[in-house]
Amino acid sequence: MNNIQKYVEEHKERFIQELVDLLKIPSISADSAYRKDILKTADAVKVRLEEAGCDHVEICETPGNPIVFGEKIIDSNLPTVLVYGHYDVQPPDPLDLWESPPFEPIIKETKIHPEGAMFARGACDDKGQMYMHVKALEYMTRNNELPCNVKFMIEGEEEVGSSSLGWFIERNKEKLSNDVILISDTGMIAKDVPSITTGLRGLSYVEVEVTGPNRDLHSGLYGGAVANPINVLTKMIASLHDENNHITIPGFYDRVEEASDLERSKMAEAPFSIEKYKEALDIEDVYGEKGYTTNERNSIRPTLDVNGIWGGYTGEGAKTVIASKAYAKISMRLVPDQDWKEITELFKKHFESIAPKGVRVNVKPHHGGQAYVTPIDTVEYQAANDAYKEAFGKTPIPQRSGGSIPIVSLFEKELKSKTILMGFGLDSDAIHSPNEHFGIWNYLKGIETIPLFYKHFAKLKSGE
Repeated sequence: MNNIQKYVEEHKERFIQELVDLLKIPSISADSAYRKDILKTADAVKVRLEEAGCDHVEICETPGNPIVFGEKIIDSNLPTVLVYGHYDVQPPDPLDLWESPPFEPIIKETKIHPEGAMFARGACDDKGQMYMHVKALEYMTRNNELPCNVKFMIEGEEEVGSSSLGWFIERNKEKLSNDVILISDTGMIAKDVPSITTGLRGLSYVEVEVTGPNRDLHSGLYGGAVANPINVLTKMIASLHDENNHITIPGFYDRVEEASDLERSKMAEAPFSIEKYKEALDIEDVYGEKGYTTNERNSIRPTLDVNGIWGGYTGEGAKTVIASKAYAKISMRLVPDQDWKEITELFKKHFESIAPKGVRVNVKPHHGGQAYVTPIDTVEYQAANDAYKEAFGKTPIPQRSGGSIPIVSLFEKELKSKTILMGFGLDSDAIHSPNEHFGIWNYLKGIETIPLFYKHFAKLKSGE
């Protein structure tokens, strides 16, 4: 057992309790009713960064939720790592599907996590993974093993599009200057198969509104005589995919970067069981774009999905009405070189064009971001590779993720630095879903692995 492992083992109960305390605060950024909890969480993160060894920590106001900035500068001649994370979380709905209250964290065993997993909203995305970095700093400062400078930028709007982050970065480029950005907001293939995320999909998120009559109507008196917005909306949405699950928006695929045969063959080398995949999701079969595997569909191919749909009467019992309005929220995951603003405009133009007479359509863009690919022939990647290899005893597999972190492309554009994505979550962690959880083993393994990145990065940058 090395020094890091000994330290983690000695302090693991405290590490777990500190995470529990953080997870108890419902820092839901999508709902303004939780503004006080957002501020409370930012304060808690500030305190923990100070305790971990940062010499300077401040809560920076923005047009939206505050950003917590901290730093530990040991030598201006040494390289600097900028850690990014977020303290806000997704809404916990639907509450009735949670097996325990989402903001009352509990630890219980699972098939994948016999040593226990922390169940709570934000456990994996991203409080648990963000907090690994705080504890890693604590280890390095208390044991005099911090080999380079470190800065933290922990925001509170990631789950609603990071709308204030660009504003903050533009005004604080010197403060945020760094040699590499380190993020843990992704996952790995399995507990015994470490991986480094080398690509993220972009995102375009929109809300659509279909309006028919000027009020809700009696479905007996008016049914069949006027357009029903709910019927119309469902038909419009259904038409967005063809029989091969290919997206039908004109121009949608024009800029799609096709993965090479070599990259596709490398992806196929990753361990994957389609039967275990179906079993874990309790589905009879997989589904998606014809001509691509499951792992390709959820990483290197663009998608369009309805995230929510509503209208009319949804309460208990019956109410026979034709609703005046129907709504849906739709997200499109994008790949290089699709531009999210262009895709949003293509969607808007197409969706309005397919609306029948008798209804009016309004498309409201919410937020989005560009796709991102990390090269694997850099010092930054090699440092992450060596860190995982030392911690896990095996070489990590480079893997593209189907998720989106829109700000990663913003970082490269504005701060001129590469991002390394060292995630420790698993696909089974149910992020954004009821019963989100994060394995205790994964949490502690992250704390153990992160200091090794600093060690290898500092050595590689110095040419040793």
